Amino acid sequence: MRVIAGELGGRRLVAPKGGRTRPTADRVREALFSILGPVDGLDVLDLFAGSGALGIEALSRGAASATFVDRSPAAVAAIRANVAMVGDPGRVRVLPIDWRVALRAEARAGRRFGLCLLDPPYSLLPRILGGLGTELRPVLAPVATVVVESAAGGPVELEDLDVVTRTDRTYGDTQIAVARVGEAP
Repeated sequence: MRVIAGELGGRRLVAPKGGRTRPTADRVREALFSILGPVDGLDVLDLFAGSGALGIEALSRGAASATFVDRSPAAVAAIRANVAMVGDPGRVRVLPIDWRVALRAEARAGRRFGLCLLDPPYSLLPRILGGLGTELRPVLAPVATVVVESAAGGPVELEDLDVVTRTDRTYGDTQIAVARVGEAP
């Protein structure tokens, strides 16, 4: 696993030890960022961050900051190891807590994100999707992009979000849903 493009392109990433994390394949990340287009200047929220590969890819491509959320100690250790290569600790935050707790804390702090990346364990996705929009809305910028990675063929409904456009793609056994949320620019 490596950073695909940008200032950190080619650098190796470590995966969490223990095998419970399923890192996003390089080719899926490459395709995702092709769909996203420029991420320059965006504040990024990487929920269920695992190795942090998605958020680090965004930082490498010019995102202003990334907040990584994962409650697994193995994932947090991998994220911390991987973000060390960023070189600017002011651009990175690691929150080793539950995703809902993190979203509520970020909302209370007034933080808003232009890009939200979600790659939860596929088995948890049906439970997460039910309240996702309600939980996410307070931390999204007025115009934002929400990305959900899931198992291919599974429905990904983004309830309670004002989705303007949506793109779904399947790569092998992985599906990504890219939703532009809020008013069109």
